[in-house]
Amino acid sequence: MADETSIFLGASRKPDDSYQKPEELLLKYANRHGLVTGATGTGKTVTLQILAEGFSNQGVPVFCADVKGDLSGIAVMGEPKDFLAARAKTIKLDPYEFQDFPVIFWDLFGEQGHPIRATVSEMGPLLLSRLMNLSEAQEGIINIAFRIADEEGLLLLDMKDLQSLLSNIASRADEIGTKYGNVTKASVGAIQRSLLILEQQGAANFFGEPALKIADIMRTTRDGRGAINVLAADKLMMNPRLYATFLLWLLSELFEELPEVGDPDKPKLVFFFDEAHLLFDDAPKILVDRVEQVVRLIRSKGVGVYFVTQNPLDVPDTVLAQLGNRIQHALRAYTPREQKAVKTAADTFRPNPDFDCMDAITQLGVGEALVSPLEAKAVPAMVQRTLIRPPSSRMGPLTPEERRKLINTSPVAGLYDETIDRESAFEMLEKRAAEAAKAEEAAQQREAEQEEDGRSRWTIPGFGDDDDDRGSSKSKSRRAPRRSNRQSVTEAAIKSVVRSVGSSVGRAIVRGILGSLKKGF
Repeated sequence: MADETSIFLGASRKPDDSYQKPEELLLKYANRHGLVTGATGTGKTVTLQILAEGFSNQGVPVFCADVKGDLSGIAVMGEPKDFLAARAKTIKLDPYEFQDFPVIFWDLFGEQGHPIRATVSEMGPLLLSRLMNLSEAQEGIINIAFRIADEEGLLLLDMKDLQSLLSNIASRADEIGTKYGNVTKASVGAIQRSLLILEQQGAANFFGEPALKIADIMRTTRDGRGAINVLAADKLMMNPRLYATFLLWLLSELFEELPEVGDPDKPKLVFFFDEAHLLFDDAPKILVDRVEQVVRLIRSKGVGVYFVTQNPLDVPDTVLAQLGNRIQHALRAYTPREQKAVKTAADTFRPNPDFDCMDAITQLGVGEALVSPLEAKAVPAMVQRTLIRPPSSRMGPLTPEERRKLINTSPVAGLYDETIDRESAFEMLEKRAAEAAKAEEAAQQREAEQEEDGRSRWTIPGFGDDDDDRGSSKSKSRRAPRRSNRQSVTEAAIKSVVRSVGSSVGRAIVRGILGSLKKGF
């Protein structure tokens, strides 16, 4: 049976159909990653459960997604059942003991576990663009937004920060375009619509603070067991792109934050990526390259990544080549694609002369699998037809009351339950806009005062300062608009007659006066 250096998986079948040879996963090579595949209902979830139990008992923390809700039962002790006892007897598991495990429940929506959050900055432009399924041009604008946020000291924490920054960029499109490239309002609008869709799907709950600390998913108990972090994913699976993006973000965070440890005696953390095909469906090459890079290099950080999916064809060849520990449950082979999947799975195993892999994959029973872990010197072991051991914890979900009790007594209770909204890009841009509006208003006020001060201040003798009595009727009359000097035809004729009459009368008066004066002399 397994000891402190390995995890007991089950017993392999001998040519005489007896199950006696134990199959074990060596902890020393557990960080060389793995693959668990098989059709629906063939036992993948139970295999994931016994792997998580084994790692926990060896002091290795685990992070896994509970897609159907069945995995939550790992938190409580299993119950004796006849078929479990029969399985334990067949594989010579003695003693077969029931056990509960230290579990921390998480939920992106904060409903069935502690909320998990990440900031927009931590997510980064690549994963964010993947999450929104943006075009190349739109992804370029997201990259510009992150660059401007860095240069201008704008914190991108939640969705409203990014939405506010995009609006600001659209209003400065001409200025930004000369430095970073063309930014169209149509592209910005398309991104804003994508953000709105994400918000309606509940993604706004994920972006914000307090952000998840990696140390909180790497806890161990006082008795030396590793915590099993279970992500409630039944609702999350309604938005598969968010699910895949979140798990890739978490994997990237582990890669960036954890120190190099080489090849430890046992992993620092084991990460199970259930429904792994969602990560690669319609993924751009740059994203697949990123996954391959993380999987290849994170081994030296002491992290083992195990992909769980139905079909080995769901995982790209470049990633598949990095997965050393293999557990293959039954596959159907009715269609050409299914037959190709069976052949692909069979070809990845080290052959066993006792049976044909392709035939065995289609004939495996529930809870039975082809197992090929890494053995000495990290060489794949010869594939064995193995009966998987029964779990020690409950097979099936918790009740809501049991889950709530465990959440309330969790070691991270109260650390993530309340949202923190500190000053970030949204508030800073609003403050800038308010200051700009205030400055513009002050400039207009100064301009008005300067215009008022620029008016004439000349004094007319006997009439005082022309700025006096601004409120009087005389002042108002002075400020009244001047009448036009242009004359109508009638006015010109009348003025001409008056001038003529005035001239003749005036000459007569002058002659009279002069004549009087002559007589006087």
